[in-house]
Amino acid sequence: MPQVIILDELPQAALDLLESAGDIEYEVHPGLAEEPLRSALLQFEGAICGKDVPLPGHVLEGNRRLKAIVRAGAETDNIDLEAASRMGIVVMNTPGGDTLSVAEHTIALMLAQSRNVHPAYCALLEGRWQRKQYLGTQVAGKTLGIVGLGRVGQAVATRALALGMRVLGYDPLFPSQRAKALGIGTCPSIRELLPEVDYLTIDTPLNDATRDLIGGDEIRSMRRGARLINCARGGLLDEQALVAGLQSGQLGGVALDVFESEPCTQNALFGMPNVLCTPHLGADTREAQSLVAVEAAGLLIDFFSTGAVRQPVNVLPTDPQTLESLRGYLDVAYRLGLLSAQLGHSPPTGCRLRYQGEVAGKDTRLLSAAFIAGLLEHALDRQVNLVNAELLLRDRGIELVEQRSFDLEDFTSLITAELTREQGTSLLAGTLFGNTPLLVRRGDCWLESRLEGVMLLTRHRDVPGVIGSIGEVFGSHQVNIAYLSVGRRMRQPGGQAAGVFALDSIPPAAAVAEIAALGPVEHACVVKLPPAGRLPSWMGG
Repeated sequence: MPQVIILDELPQAALDLLESAGDIEYEVHPGLAEEPLRSALLQFEGAICGKDVPLPGHVLEGNRRLKAIVRAGAETDNIDLEAASRMGIVVMNTPGGDTLSVAEHTIALMLAQSRNVHPAYCALLEGRWQRKQYLGTQVAGKTLGIVGLGRVGQAVATRALALGMRVLGYDPLFPSQRAKALGIGTCPSIRELLPEVDYLTIDTPLNDATRDLIGGDEIRSMRRGARLINCARGGLLDEQALVAGLQSGQLGGVALDVFESEPCTQNALFGMPNVLCTPHLGADTREAQSLVAVEAAGLLIDFFSTGAVRQPVNVLPTDPQTLESLRGYLDVAYRLGLLSAQLGHSPPTGCRLRYQGEVAGKDTRLLSAAFIAGLLEHALDRQVNLVNAELLLRDRGIELVEQRSFDLEDFTSLITAELTREQGTSLLAGTLFGNTPLLVRRGDCWLESRLEGVMLLTRHRDVPGVIGSIGEVFGSHQVNIAYLSVGRRMRQPGGQAAGVFALDSIPPAAAVAEIAALGPVEHACVVKLPPAGRLPSWMGG
């Protein structure tokens, strides 16, 4: 039964949802210091956290049990995503639940800043009745610029339009037709947007491309007296440039809910005229906190009950239907990876995966990750799964190439794995027959054998008596052959052949040595695969 740790106080509705799942145990441990947090995470398969729980790499390092972290909210800046990915931990977030609250806070800051609400109230507290000093600005008829037309940006636009504002937006991925339908004008670039607006709000993620998106040059290109609002991410606006813009009068006001460094209790902007700041309150409403917490609980329940990965930030999303439709092929790819790892002694330098037939139309990135997970499973001291497989392969300098083709004659689908090593190239191909993964090719030899259990694989000359000799050796060592499959090179008699002997037990080393010493046998090795139907945990096993 999966065990989940709750690292923040969650609304009762979220705890009730976890309780109703029936097959999940949870414990609530808010406010853990770093070392107790690291130790606690080692005892759980899942975790739910808020924005104030830091999960740096050294807290996650070495954790082989934790499978999923859900951030109750949109931002994941407090989680080391690269470290989580390397440890094979899925990280998901809940970006939709706080959309309206953040949009409302953006509008609230814009209105409060425009009407001098905070300084006027402070004057009253000090016994001063000063109406003329706090002459405000009406927003109706003004132009609001929005950089980023995602969920929050669209919600802000809807509310600004209701206030009688003209709304212009910039988002390189937002269709102009959709913007027009919403009543939003569009600009082809930020540079063309800035001179048009009286107010500007930023609603984009923070990354290398958006850091200091609005700096000194951008502020100077705006109308004199324009106002800036940021409820998205600290670092999108250059705070020193904001100070300079206010001092010069180029900016008429600044309203911030987020800062370059948080928590932020000292800042050059604090106390300046025409500045209004709040301590990252955008998503902090009862309604938003309840929605994101319930959604976070639901994400973990789905993950542990069906394997679904919804709203991930470090892996491809997978829904139950996709997983179910891929499960058989994932098993084929995974077992081909396990088998490939046991057929060579030198590390691979390159990996080529070919998908042919119907499987070429599937999500081959997931299938490739499953192959890599099998290939690396016994080589590393950490769990390898669909999250970190490709990353760990690249870390070892192994190049991965995918090829897809819908042309195929003899099979409905075929997955071919070709590994390049210093000692040569190995090739394996598998397919799915019903629900059974099959090995159908080794090198140039076509055969048919189940990918399961203990197997002896041989390369031998295609001459009379070789199969019987192998059988005699196993018989003398009391090793039973369950079934066997032999394939000829390019399906032609004579020359080289390959054999697969499915065994009921692991043969003694002496038996394998005797077989390898047989005249026609060029190579013999024993490999071990999971029994039929046994799946790794990341595949729902």
